[in-house]
Amino acid sequence: MTRAVVFAGPSIDAAAIAEIAPVEVRPPVKRGDIDLLLADPEPPTHIGIVDGQFLQGLMISPKEVLRAIDRHPGPVRVFGSSSMGALRAAELVTEGMVGVGQVFEMYRSGTVYADDEVAITFDPDSLRALCEPMVNIRVAIAAAVARGVISSASSAIVLAAAKELYFPDRTYARILRLSVVRDKVSDQELVALREFLDTDAPNAKRDDAVALLRRMDLG
Repeated sequence: MTRAVVFAGPSIDAAAIAEIAPVEVRPPVKRGDIDLLLADPEPPTHIGIVDGQFLQGLMISPKEVLRAIDRHPGPVRVFGSSSMGALRAAELVTEGMVGVGQVFEMYRSGTVYADDEVAITFDPDSLRALCEPMVNIRVAIAAAVARGVISSASSAIVLAAAKELYFPDRTYARILRLSVVRDKVSDQELVALREFLDTDAPNAKRDDAVALLRRMDLG
């Protein structure tokens, strides 16, 4: 019998997940959560890791994920995308974890490597993200350049300023208010960029979560 569990929340909510795939939705994964699932009398056959805990609890370790992949009898198919899932999948792709999406590819290629690229804080009740992940910022700013909203030179200034912030402090509003951004990027570009981010910016983490659910192929 197929049983699929997906750890998510800030990247994609349970209602959206239910429209895509028949899975059990759990809050962002923390250390010990997968071991608890494996101890269940009927453990899952598929696990999807989208979101995980950073400041809120101990991060899920690669060894814990490997215990699911290597489980005998009945190894578990483990998929990762978007956030903690992309980070762990890039580390464990050669061990059998399935990585999905743009953020995973960014880690696997070495385009990004730090944990803070995907780290966020979130409301413990609603699971709503309280800041913007750096990977989303990178993808959105690249899209703004491609659309002619800002220049490549201005995009480099915005990205450097965002990266300097501690990850819980990263929001688009705060980034665009930084003096280093306001002093070096024209008012015209800032107005256009603010409008683009409010209305048209891609959401890489969410897009990758959708791709993971479809890749799990649960019918």
